[in-house]
Amino acid sequence: MGSVAGAVLKTLLLLSTQNWNRVIAGNSYDCDEPLVSALSPASFSSSSELSSSHGPGFARLNRRDGAGGWSPLVSNKYQWLQIDLGERMEITAVATQGGYGSSNWVTSYLLMFSDSGRNWKQYRQEDSIWGFSGNANADSVVYYRLQPSIKARFLRFIPLEWNPRGRIGMRIEVFGCAYRSEVVDLDGKSSLVYRFDQNSLSPIKDVISLKFKTMQSDGILLHREGQNGDHITLDLRRGKLFLLINSGETKLPSAHTLINLTLGSLLDDQHWHSVLIQRLGRQVNFTVDEHRHRFHAQGEFSYLDLDYEISFGGIPAPGKSVSFPHKNFHGCLENLFYNGVDIIDLAKQQKPEIITMGNVSFSCSQSQSVPVTFLSPRSYLALPGFSGEDELSATFQFRTWNKAGLLLFSELQLVSGGLLLFLNDGKLKLNLYQPGKLPSDITAGVGLNDGQWHSISLSAKRNHLSVVVDGQVASVASSLGSEQTYSGGTYYFGGCPDNSFGSKCKNPLGGFQGCMRLISVSNKVVDLISVQQGSLGNFSDLQIDSCGITDRCLPNYCEHGGECSQSWNTFHCNCANTGYTGATCHNSIYEQSCESYKHRGNTSGFYYIDTDGSGPLEPFLLYCNMTETAWTVIQHNGSDLTRVRNTNPENPYAGFFEYVASMEQLQATINLADHCEQELTYYCKKSRLADKQDGRPLSWWVGRTNETQTYWGGSLPDPQKCTCGLEGNCIDSQYYCNCDADRNEWTNDTGFLSYKEHLPVRKIVVTDTGRPHSEAAYKLGPLLCRGDRSFWNSASFNTEASYLHFPTFHGELSADVSFFFKTTASSGVFLENLGITDFIRIELRSPAVVTFSFDVGNGPFEISVQSPTHFNDNQWHHVKVERNMKEATIQVDQLLPKTQPAPTDGHVLLQLNSQLFVGGTATRQRGFLGCIRSLQLNGMSLDLEERAKVTPGVEPGCRGHCSSYGKLCLNGGKCREKLSGFSCDCTFSAYTGPFCSKEISAYFGSGSSVIYNFQENYSLSKNSSSHAASFHGDMKLSREMIKFSFRTARAPSLLLYVSSFYKEYLSVIIAKNGSLQIRYKLNRYQEPDVVNFDFKNMADGQLHHVEINREEGVLFVEIDDNARRQVHLSSGTELSAIKSLVLGRISEYSDIDQETALAGAQGFLGCLSAVQLSHVAPLKAALQPSHPAPVTISGHVTESSCVSQAGTDATSRERTHSFADHSGTRDDREPLANAIRSDSAVIGGLIAVVIFILLCIAAIAVRIYQQKRLYKRNEAKSTAVLPYPDSRWLQEASSRDVFPIAIVLQNKG
Repeated sequence: MGSVAGAVLKTLLLLSTQNWNRVIAGNSYDCDEPLVSALSPASFSSSSELSSSHGPGFARLNRRDGAGGWSPLVSNKYQWLQIDLGERMEITAVATQGGYGSSNWVTSYLLMFSDSGRNWKQYRQEDSIWGFSGNANADSVVYYRLQPSIKARFLRFIPLEWNPRGRIGMRIEVFGCAYRSEVVDLDGKSSLVYRFDQNSLSPIKDVISLKFKTMQSDGILLHREGQNGDHITLDLRRGKLFLLINSGETKLPSAHTLINLTLGSLLDDQHWHSVLIQRLGRQVNFTVDEHRHRFHAQGEFSYLDLDYEISFGGIPAPGKSVSFPHKNFHGCLENLFYNGVDIIDLAKQQKPEIITMGNVSFSCSQSQSVPVTFLSPRSYLALPGFSGEDELSATFQFRTWNKAGLLLFSELQLVSGGLLLFLNDGKLKLNLYQPGKLPSDITAGVGLNDGQWHSISLSAKRNHLSVVVDGQVASVASSLGSEQTYSGGTYYFGGCPDNSFGSKCKNPLGGFQGCMRLISVSNKVVDLISVQQGSLGNFSDLQIDSCGITDRCLPNYCEHGGECSQSWNTFHCNCANTGYTGATCHNSIYEQSCESYKHRGNTSGFYYIDTDGSGPLEPFLLYCNMTETAWTVIQHNGSDLTRVRNTNPENPYAGFFEYVASMEQLQATINLADHCEQELTYYCKKSRLADKQDGRPLSWWVGRTNETQTYWGGSLPDPQKCTCGLEGNCIDSQYYCNCDADRNEWTNDTGFLSYKEHLPVRKIVVTDTGRPHSEAAYKLGPLLCRGDRSFWNSASFNTEASYLHFPTFHGELSADVSFFFKTTASSGVFLENLGITDFIRIELRSPAVVTFSFDVGNGPFEISVQSPTHFNDNQWHHVKVERNMKEATIQVDQLLPKTQPAPTDGHVLLQLNSQLFVGGTATRQRGFLGCIRSLQLNGMSLDLEERAKVTPGVEPGCRGHCSSYGKLCLNGGKCREKLSGFSCDCTFSAYTGPFCSKEISAYFGSGSSVIYNFQENYSLSKNSSSHAASFHGDMKLSREMIKFSFRTARAPSLLLYVSSFYKEYLSVIIAKNGSLQIRYKLNRYQEPDVVNFDFKNMADGQLHHVEINREEGVLFVEIDDNARRQVHLSSGTELSAIKSLVLGRISEYSDIDQETALAGAQGFLGCLSAVQLSHVAPLKAALQPSHPAPVTISGHVTESSCVSQAGTDATSRERTHSFADHSGTRDDREPLANAIRSDSAVIGGLIAVVIFILLCIAAIAVRIYQQKRLYKRNEAKSTAVLPYPDSRWLQEASSRDVFPIAIVLQNKG
């Protein structure tokens, strides 16, 4: 029902939009009539003319009158050609030519428009805020369609550039049609109230359209309210429009929470702005000019309970009570329609539905203020004062985005000083300097660079100085001394001229960029038009009669919640706390999958994942379990065992699951994974999954697609089947599920759901626990996913003419491309996409140079990264390029990125239309030879392998990953190639884990030992095939490598002992004095060589690392990475027929020296870790055997962690956890930031975990004790209470968790 209602609302909204478009356009007929050709010569004007035959009246397109066009007296950027169309017209296109038969033409120009011939506004193209491209010769016509169209009476063409071998010359035409409108002028005290028939309007629908223009930054445009707090308000505040729609019983918020939605900026510019509000229920479309936003209004109801009147321009009714500050609107409204009713037309006809409040006129008054724009830091305006006056005074208004810049300088006569008024860090500073005196400063205002108009009044008379900012007297100083203050005669606004002009003007912080208006000097208003005509003062780089300020943060090009700030020329994005980086917060700082983190060398832990990279989905926190495969673990809120009773089909139980990620994030994660699964266990006692009579489901679950699912295990959705049915081992062979046997005893159906399209489980429904002795329980495990389909997705390009093609890449405003490549070729194009003129290309330009080339309409650019080593080394290299509104960047591997800033005010849209070519070009030249992998464009992966299967010259996949990733296999691990990726073989390493980085450590109790027997008897060794056999038989061992770590507080201790059938041996011991001794006896007839390290007590309870390497008679020893020694042995060079390696206590003594015997009798008490003798790892063989090994364990030896105590570096140790360990959410788990943590943080965390576990154990013990007592009391009192599941079931349920936990049974129903 809801979907039907939604479709109806959408249809109504679409129809409303279409109706409004017809009303606003008003002219559905063709609007491209030539408007200039019929104008009289008086309708043309210009800044100047070269001669009477070059006057503006000769500037009609294709005409040869006079000299064949308009040319000014001087060709510079202050010239203009103006047209008066007689009345406001809709202008849809313009066309230009040069002067007929001449070398005079304009190559670029600005187009300005105005209603009154004053206060001009620049027309800005959609993809650029710069001007129009002009002509390349005198006679060809360049035509531009204006989208959106202009509604204005006056047009002005301002040449920017022209033929350097000629001068400015123009002929023009303008196309459009008549524009009809109804206008009302409100004076800030007046308003219109429309009262309508209650039967004529719908309570769920409103369509309001209007245009407005004003010089005031604040004012109510419309307001309608009801009795219960429902209301619609459109309020202009600080030049922005705020729309609040409140529906339901919600009371009107306070002023600081009033705003629902904000659109527009700088709307107080005395130019027309269009507004459209469309409401259907709670769905609202809000449009201001070309900016649109869709949203849902507040409140619980889909309609507004409003009074049957609406006011425009204010809130005039005395009975209205509003709790927010407001002002009436002062300005003009045009084409005001409310649900199709022309409000202004009704007011003009004095219809009774309209109540006019105050003075209202039906023509729009024009402001006579003349603004001026300071375009660059070199801009200035010099105005004459009256030299010798005893008063210095100036007033003006300004608006800017820049934090600093000179506003005003004036020289002081007699005292030879000066007065500077300037912005510094958004504050106004007044600086007065005089020779021989310290300069005095006055500071006023704050945040004056907010783009709003601010008024300044400065007065210096005699020895008094005052500054007024926005009506507030900022400061009054009487520090001028007793001297009379005399003006120096010239006021410099915005900047200073060059020193060559002889000016004494000082400008410590650079020129002002922004707008000024209402300038007065010496209490006289300055006529800026006279300045423009050259009859008053002088200036440089100004745009007079126009305020050219623009809001570069509208629209906000900072992505992913980045905060936009701006200056006059550009905008900046603050990406803090967004999870993204780059000039526009485009690039995610997180990896897209656990697989990506794994292949950066990260270990198990919590990580933020951004599944779509630079796409719209936010990153979220999850657990990565780094085994040989990287598992993604996503938890939900229903991981406890939940018990259900007293349900039936009419009264079902529904359990819902909420995950730590949104459905969109989960879907992206599942789509990216190779495989996903989720364990669902249904425990039952007389609770069936399906009705045996008619087969209808009695319990089911719902997945991501919101469809009912009745299968309970397996990879394929086979309805009403469980794992036992697929495997053929159900307790009753006539059913496909154990629970369907309907037995009065606990059983279960458990299975892994692995059909990706249905995961994750969102809801479970139980309906069959209403019969006597019937009950059920369920438990849902976390969503588990492994692999990354995109990370290893690759293609091999075998010929230069081969390529893969994909649909056009759309990255108009921001585009990023990333991929891996490896090659032996010296050059080749990785990727290319073309437009009419725009393009992007990434290529290997030479063996050591990767280049990114592009053009977005400003001409081709290219940036390159040059490497000190060659890229064609058949190793994987990573390339990432980005192009956005502000810059283009390229980075290869870890080399410094290169950046190309975007041109100021240039074209910004990347417009491509060809296919995307990967591995080659459209011309089949300069193709790439080699492999490309994991190609992503704006976070979306391209399936190279699938496309390569049907493309000649390209093969799916690419081998040879170990050459690049083999370094990730640590501690002797060997890299093994896989079809997709690689793995680390830790067979001959003392470590384990996906990268052979997890130490195998053990705690040795008193008298314990681990003995690794290389051979029981010397004669058997010749037939041995085990790993140890390489040490046996007749082979003489002339070299070995020994590594291990230990921690102990006992001396003497035996750390390691290697025996031989020839009574030769090697022992590593801690002597009685705490020194570490290495004893080699390589000749049974000589005393052992002893290497003694006595620089500290090694039995100090700290972790120590030992590495021993022997090459025949030369011994290299390193202790704790700092104590190194090289020793020459005298007892021999070979160790023959090794018998065993002993860790801990020695049980057999034969021909060993006294110190070794004493240490061997004591054994070892403490922790040993990562013990390795060449390729034999005795602790690993004892504690984690992968195959039968000749190991004997005596006494108390348990797997432990030698690094868990204080003073050790735990950051380099891998932590691998089972899936059941992680029920945390984003709020109670901290992510690993690239697996980097300080020692203190790790130690503190471990201590906190230990304390938490102890508290949990205590709480669990108390709970169990209470449960036992409660159970016994209940059992003694009555048998009416249903029993818990039997012990076998509880043991099975709890065995899934690594640590003993309390099973929480939540009674439902």
